[in-house]
Amino acid sequence: MLSLPSSIRIFVAREAVDFRKAHDGLISIVRDQFGDDPFDGSLYLFLNRRQDRVKVLQWDRDGFWLHYKRLEHGKFRIVLKGLGARVEIPRPQLAMLLEGIDIEKKKIRQPFEVHARMRNRERSYDQKH
Repeated sequence: MLSLPSSIRIFVAREAVDFRKAHDGLISIVRDQFGDDPFDGSLYLFLNRRQDRVKVLQWDRDGFWLHYKRLEHGKFRIVLKGLGARVEIPRPQLAMLLEGIDIEKKKIRQPFEVHARMRNRERSYDQKH
C-alpha cells in the first residue's frame, strides 16, 4: 500500500484510459485533458474499461512513478461524484479502492488465492533427473 502525506491530492480520471499508455501518454492526459500540472506531486489514477486494472501516476522530485495493479478476478469499485474529466478523492477512499472495498455495497472483495500443486512439480523434476 502507498504511504501518502495528507498534503498529497488524489485525482481519478472519470473516463477509462487506454492501458497501452505509459508515463508520457498519461502525463499528456493530465496536462491536456485535466489542465493540471503533472509535476505538482499529486496522484493521478487511471482505470481501464473493464475496471480490473489501475495505474497511478505521481511525480517524485526527479522522476515519475507509475504504479500498476491488475486484479485476477473482480473489479475496482468507485463512485465518482462531481463534474469534469477528473475527480478528487480523499486518501481513505484510495485505500479502500486499492484494497477492494466496495463502499456502496459495504462489501470487501475476497483476495485471489493461488493453490500450488507441489506434487506436479516434483514429478516433472524427477522425470528430468
